[in-house]
Amino acid sequence: MTESSREDPHGIALNRTFDARRELVYEAWTTPAHFAYWFGGELPVPVERMTMDVRPGGVWSLVMLAPDGGELPFSGIYREVAPPEHLEFTLTDDAVPRGEEGELVRVWLTDLGDRTEMAFRQVGGHLGAEQYQQAEAGWAGFFDRLGELLARA
Repeated sequence: MTESSREDPHGIALNRTFDARRELVYEAWTTPAHFAYWFGGELPVPVERMTMDVRPGGVWSLVMLAPDGGELPFSGIYREVAPPEHLEFTLTDDAVPRGEEGELVRVWLTDLGDRTEMAFRQVGGHLGAEQYQQAEAGWAGFFDRLGELLARA
């Protein structure tokens, strides 16, 4: 189950507990094949069109394929990488003006033995309140798929 906090109209705060060890959850965030599966939700994300250089200053990018044949590119730069407990990276899409970093995503993973608590935050102020609500719903769906992936591990 995902817990949401709508305190800030200029960001997203979601918490989720997974029935998986922290190392597996971290791996799902940092392995292209795993990330492509859950980040795309129902939209395909071709692994061969992804890059993930998971280190501070490293670049990540991917393309979601829309049902109408369009492409939704996403990219960013890893700012902090502390395996297996923390990731921080920027998130940019076509809506972000060229030259701007985009949103900042922070993920903290807390070890609960055979379970992991994930605290997810996205901030930046590049989206309107309604857009943040839509993005939050998207992330919640992505995290449902992440939970499915982890349940199979």
